[in-house]
This record gives sequence, C-alpha cells and structure tokens, in this order.
Amino acid sequence: MAGETILIVDDERSIQRILEFNLRKAGYETRLAEDGLQAMARMREAKPDLVVLDVMMPNMDGYEVCREIRSDTDLRDVLVVLLTARGQEIDRDKGVEVGADVYATKPFSPRILLQTIRDLLDTRSQ
Repeated sequence: MAGETILIVDDERSIQRILEFNLRKAGYETRLAEDGLQAMARMREAKPDLVVLDVMMPNMDGYEVCREIRSDTDLRDVLVVLLTARGQEIDRDKGVEVGADVYATKPFSPRILLQTIRDLLDTRSQ
C-alpha cells in the first residue's frame, strides 16, 4: 500500500534523486536528509514509516543513526534499510547488529529496492 512516508538519507544528491523519483512514482511520500544529524532531526519532526539510510556519511554515519533509531522509544518501530557501498560480510553483520531490517548494497537496482521496501511495509501492516 503506497502513501507511507519514506526518509531518504544520503550525502550523494544523485542517489537521493533516483530514490525520490522511483518512490514518488510508486505513490510514497518522500523526505530528504544529507547526513545522520539531519536525518535524526527530520525523523523527530515527522516520523517516517521507513528510512533508506546510507552508511558512509559526514557528521553521523548510518550505523550510528540506526542505533539511535532503535534506542529511541518514539522511533524504534521505523523500518530501516541500510543502503551502502560496503558489501563485505563484516559490514552486513554490523548492519544486523545495529538493528537494520535490510542491508542492501550499491550499486542497486531501483526496481528491486522498491520491491524490498514494498515487502517490508506490507509485512509491517499485516
């Protein structure tokens, strides 16, 4: 079901644009943030249903943001998709450890990522 709000957090504007275009086309509301500090501020202003979160960002990396989301009673139920160029097993393990729902690597297929997001949101609403 579209209409949910997704926060896109990435310091690369091109990634933001690709995600924003595909998510809006699928009927989702989108918000943008360029780093972890901005992401936390945006989430506290208006809690999203899901966040697509880059790992390597200035100020506060994606792992730190995910940890903070999971420790915040108001935000802990926000779904987290870590989207990163770091694809090694140790990185995936860290993503699981900090509480990510999905760990996806760049480069990515917008179609597959969109389906992953749909599946996560559908599962939560059941």
